[in-house]
Amino acid sequence: MGQGLWRVARNQQLQQEGYSEQGYLTREQSRSMAVSNISNANPRKQVQGGIDIYHLLKTRKSKEREGFINLEMLPPELSFTILSYLNATDLCLASCVWRDLANDELLWQGLCKSTWGHCSIYNKSPPLGFSFRKLYMQLDEGSLTFNASPEEGVNYFMSKGILDDSPKEIAKFIFCTRTLNWKKLRIYLDERRDVLDDLVTLHNFRNQFLPNALREFFRHIHAPEERGEYLETLITKFSHRFCACNPDLMRELGLSPDAVYVLCYSLILLSIDLTSPHVKNKMSKREFIRNTRRAAQNISEDFVGHLYDNIYLIGHVAA
Repeated sequence: MGQGLWRVARNQQLQQEGYSEQGYLTREQSRSMAVSNISNANPRKQVQGGIDIYHLLKTRKSKEREGFINLEMLPPELSFTILSYLNATDLCLASCVWRDLANDELLWQGLCKSTWGHCSIYNKSPPLGFSFRKLYMQLDEGSLTFNASPEEGVNYFMSKGILDDSPKEIAKFIFCTRTLNWKKLRIYLDERRDVLDDLVTLHNFRNQFLPNALREFFRHIHAPEERGEYLETLITKFSHRFCACNPDLMRELGLSPDAVYVLCYSLILLSIDLTSPHVKNKMSKREFIRNTRRAAQNISEDFVGHLYDNIYLIGHVAA
């Protein structure tokens, strides 16, 4: 219904303005077309829609009334709701017109927390002259600095009082932020194993199927492109965390962190085998079960078969 009224209003606006000779109608042709359309309409719809069409034809007579409705004429709650859908750039532009509305601290607070979910400064008493709009600019500047040099970026956040000098606070910031370059983040975590330890503990894998939990883990902590000590460290930390989150499942399946480690490596290798275009002879389900049970004998064949099906249907665990 809303789209239909918009189309009618737009058509009437175009008819009022008139079109030029390059394929456009003149004002007189627009009026005659509007009259013919009304005359050809159903008589019953004429009565119901005639008043609306007449009202639309009379609207926007002056240039001052053309364009979008003035947000200052709306209730503040509705205006803030509309502006909350804007990004930082559009909100800055809106503040040139609606200075009091678009500069409201609640809007900028929402932008900060939707992009950077955790900062130490959120839980502190704001200093004198604090502004969430200014904080957004600092967070954006710090993120760009991090993506160029992770160590300098973290130091920038600390110098501005945004982050505390604590591995746990840095880990929370990384966990709740999606603006950091994953390649730079991988280098930083490889150097800061204390931050990596706290970052792993923030994951909750309770009641998750192993391949899905591994995918979630690698979405936050990207796997290296090559095998090596760092990949082994990630899988080891994941295995212990997965077992800690699912103690009942581990007892039921008879799994240990070492067994989960073997399964994770098997899933990564299977993912490469099934998704790589360079591998022509794909590993079969029977082969995967045989190879996996040879490395971890206590694992049931049905469970390993479900692991294969998950990779086959959903895809790579570390994509």
